[in-house]
Amino acid sequence: MSVEKEIKALRAQLHQYNHEYYVLDNASISDYEFDMLLKKLQTLEDQYPEFDDSNSPTKRVGGAVTKKFDTVVHEHRMYSLDNSYSQEDLLAWEKRIKKTVEEAIEYTCELKYDGASISLTYENGFLSKAVTRGDGFQGDDVTNNIKTIKSVPLKLSGEGIPEKFDIRGEIVLPFEGFNKMNEERIASGEEPYANPRNTASGSLKLQDSGEVAKRPLECLLYSLVGNKLPLKSQFESLDKARQWGFKVPEIAAKANSIEEVLEFVNQWDAKRHKLPYETDGVVIKVNDLKQQELLGHTAKAPRWAMAYKFKAEQVSTTLESVSYQVGRTGAITPVANLIPVEIAGTTVKRASLHNADQIEKLDIRIGDQVYVEKGGEIIPKIVGVNVSQRTGISAPLNYATTCPECETTLVRTEGDAKHYCPNEQSCPPQVVGRIEHYISRKAMDIEGLGGETVALLVKENLASDFTDLYDLTVEQLLPLERMAQKSAENLVNGVAASVKIPFEKVLFALGIRFVGETVAKKLAFHFKTIEAIKEADQETLEAVDEIGTRIAESVVAYFSEESNWYRIEKLQSKGIQFAIDESQLPKVSSAKLEGKTIVVSGVFEKVSRNELKKLIEEHGGKVGSSISSKTSFIVAGDKMGPSKLEKAQKLEIEIWDENRFLNEIEI
Repeated sequence: MSVEKEIKALRAQLHQYNHEYYVLDNASISDYEFDMLLKKLQTLEDQYPEFDDSNSPTKRVGGAVTKKFDTVVHEHRMYSLDNSYSQEDLLAWEKRIKKTVEEAIEYTCELKYDGASISLTYENGFLSKAVTRGDGFQGDDVTNNIKTIKSVPLKLSGEGIPEKFDIRGEIVLPFEGFNKMNEERIASGEEPYANPRNTASGSLKLQDSGEVAKRPLECLLYSLVGNKLPLKSQFESLDKARQWGFKVPEIAAKANSIEEVLEFVNQWDAKRHKLPYETDGVVIKVNDLKQQELLGHTAKAPRWAMAYKFKAEQVSTTLESVSYQVGRTGAITPVANLIPVEIAGTTVKRASLHNADQIEKLDIRIGDQVYVEKGGEIIPKIVGVNVSQRTGISAPLNYATTCPECETTLVRTEGDAKHYCPNEQSCPPQVVGRIEHYISRKAMDIEGLGGETVALLVKENLASDFTDLYDLTVEQLLPLERMAQKSAENLVNGVAASVKIPFEKVLFALGIRFVGETVAKKLAFHFKTIEAIKEADQETLEAVDEIGTRIAESVVAYFSEESNWYRIEKLQSKGIQFAIDESQLPKVSSAKLEGKTIVVSGVFEKVSRNELKKLIEEHGGKVGSSISSKTSFIVAGDKMGPSKLEKAQKLEIEIWDENRFLNEIEI
């Protein structure tokens, strides 16, 4: 046997043994035998580097050092999930999806594992890339670290493997491994890690992959994503992924009704504490992939999936005082200061009280024994008061009337749950908050500038607005505390580099109320320039896909303020991007659909719904989100909703099938 063949045979053997041990939990050789084979392979690879393979089993020991993780755009966006907490929530969700899907709906139920989300890309059966969730649109390339996780297959086996696809899952740290890590840290005099989820997440960003390899991480996978995958249902995709070598949790079930879904939820709510991993709920998905395509997505989440969160752990402690926080928009949030208490693996000292109405509803008082839980097992909140433990001398709380930071009288508009500090221009937390939002990674991503430095700049009167950042000089910065020459240069250079940030991120960075990342992108790509957004009235804004009344009102109000337009003009003078780069816009192949607003409904055979929408834009048309008198025509596929059909007929809107549309644009 040639050396090359021997190396390949050893790799194939070790891939199989890894799969048996870490995925199937059924080892066929001893640890010693495995180590000897691995050592033999390593020796051969060292002697014959011409046969190097980036997916060799020897790469699992780590060793690569990453100084800076590259940002990678997800080919297929990673959406969030909407949450539910009751049977009523699930029934309301089912009612919404049944407006679109006429036939019977089958669901899959899977446990929701609490870890760090990951997207793995496979090409020709080999792992090519591993990217963190990031903001859903892009994440960090952590391939070197992921390769050290033994349950991640570097090479797939089995039949029908697509040429290229992504698979999504969670990187988790089993309780057993987490506890062992903490025992070792305590023995060496170090602080123990807080919880498995945060430790798993932090592991992905360690610079030395050799350190990652020492941690007993696992990768649980649950979702295949790609173009025209040979699958018909979510349940089938789980089975296929197992066949190809992925570690897919066996706990999953099909359900024909919400009642059956709740049976699964109740069963695992009781049994979840016996599982080896952290879980915080159940993910329910419409099983049929064509029905999923028909339902589509909102701006943030798939309409065909819902996370049902298990009831949060609840504990009792004493309320010592109430303080008030000021957000970057001036919103006031009351915070309960508590006698520290353990809950869901962490020590809680503070909890949200939401607003004045919630305080009045709970009739909460200083010294009360209060019930605290983690909402969605993430953010602590007070949910009740043990009135039987209350002393007779306690008095109801009087909500703050002035800002705790600048002493400006608070305001509360009709219909709004929160109080606000109206002193936007000089209230310190608002000034600092706006600048912090502007420089954040999802916005202008300015390197060399963090929250502490921003607070210092505001304190020293070097910045009262994010536009002031562009006037800073190294000489001004050097006298600041802990500011060396190199740090000052990095800050100034980081600010200067932000002129390259694209318009949609700049629009998000401005901090317009209710304009998040997704909405900013929608507005930027629709209007293309900041001037066009400024000139748009509320009706024009609401005509944009997924822009509702609240967002439209907020945008109009923002541009009606002269100070905001002054900010924009100053940023424009510094070279900040306030127009879409033409290369980012959909490629226009023709003007055949120019001036037409087209609604896409149903499931299609030749092209997907997303491909259809792209074709509409490429030929000059606009994709409409709903049928109205402005709709030019509808491209209808199989399973078009009856309510849409009825509305189209009532408005006498023409309906085209898939073939007519494709013929019209000559495809």
